[in-house]
Amino acid sequence: MPHPAMSSNHAAVITGGASGIGLAAAIRLARAGMKVCIADLGDDRLKDAATKLSSAAPGGADDIMAEAVDVSRADEVARLEAAVAKRFGGTDILMNNAGIQPGSAMFGPQDNWQRILAVNLWGVINGTQAFVPNMIRRGRPGLVINTGSKQGITTPPGDPAYNVSKAGVKAFTEALQHELRNTAGCKIAAHLLIPGFVFTGLTARGRTEKPAGAWTAEQTVDFMIERLDAGDFYILCPDNDVPRALDERRILWAAGDIVENRPPLSRWHKDFGDAFAAFVKGK
Repeated sequence: MPHPAMSSNHAAVITGGASGIGLAAAIRLARAGMKVCIADLGDDRLKDAATKLSSAAPGGADDIMAEAVDVSRADEVARLEAAVAKRFGGTDILMNNAGIQPGSAMFGPQDNWQRILAVNLWGVINGTQAFVPNMIRRGRPGLVINTGSKQGITTPPGDPAYNVSKAGVKAFTEALQHELRNTAGCKIAAHLLIPGFVFTGLTARGRTEKPAGAWTAEQTVDFMIERLDAGDFYILCPDNDVPRALDERRILWAAGDIVENRPPLSRWHKDFGDAFAAFVKGK
């Protein structure tokens, strides 16, 4: 059965909603009869996305909002919450999905680090703090979906600022769900979306055709909704290249670095390559 928050005339707010996974989720919820607000940056992108959403929504443009919001700014996110409450009466689903991945280096420019953390981590914190207290007070079933990353769990070398931001999203969302389930009368649940390889503007890197190993944003949203209906907190998405079993072995190995007192990121350490390969094969 669909989650009760995904009901006709209920309202969903999706940051980073003008493209990729955010737009795919917005279209899916609009088609289900929900009122949908997307928040993003770029007037043309927002206008194009709003047109698509208005065509998908049974109620047309009356059920759609498209707002220019920098999620790294708490004041802008607070204004968004107030605007949605005024227009739609409140929020039933919050999807903190906005994210950037411009690339980073350990000793790279500090401004780059600050922007990545501001959008990817503080955007989630700002969205949660602005929306969730009123969602709880409404007393209705609701969802908070925070978009994380496998890079925030296995933290592969090469993009440390992104990894740090997404590791923070994981820790924050776990703490949020603990808080919600121990809040009297609260009917809100938090969930961590962990996409696989998804072909979006964030991952395209100049490619115009979807790589065979990638899922589409629509496939990812279909899987997300299926697992939300099942009640999963960790929504660990496969793709056409990496099945869940391989993700599980990678995650277990990363945790094993601590338990076994191996060097950090031993999966990429020259002395542990063979051991990791054998572990993946279950040996």
